[in-house]
Amino acid sequence: MSYEPPTPPAELSTDIVNTLNGYSPDQLQQFARYAEKLAEHKGREARLEEESDEDEIEERQEDLPDDVPSKATVTIKEINDNRYYYWQWREGERVLSKYKGPVNLDD
Repeated sequence: MSYEPPTPPAELSTDIVNTLNGYSPDQLQQFARYAEKLAEHKGREARLEEESDEDEIEERQEDLPDDVPSKATVTIKEINDNRYYYWQWREGERVLSKYKGPVNLDD
């Protein structure tokens, strides 16, 4: 292990680097754990957005349940080789879904 401090990534702003350099080892460990969890969360949100763009979108239906907003659309998701309808909508940065029912192969 080197006695020299690590070189920060070029992508980090000077303000962030200076702030981190002022933290104690315990604070840096807490920050690292938080940053890892935040990165996982943001990655998951990005994947949800990507999946919602790729899912097949059906025509808008008027038989909305009370807890589904009017801006929701019906999507088809494939889970374990079975296809299901889901109501899907955005609230801020989150994509929310509610189960609607199985896809009928006779449709």
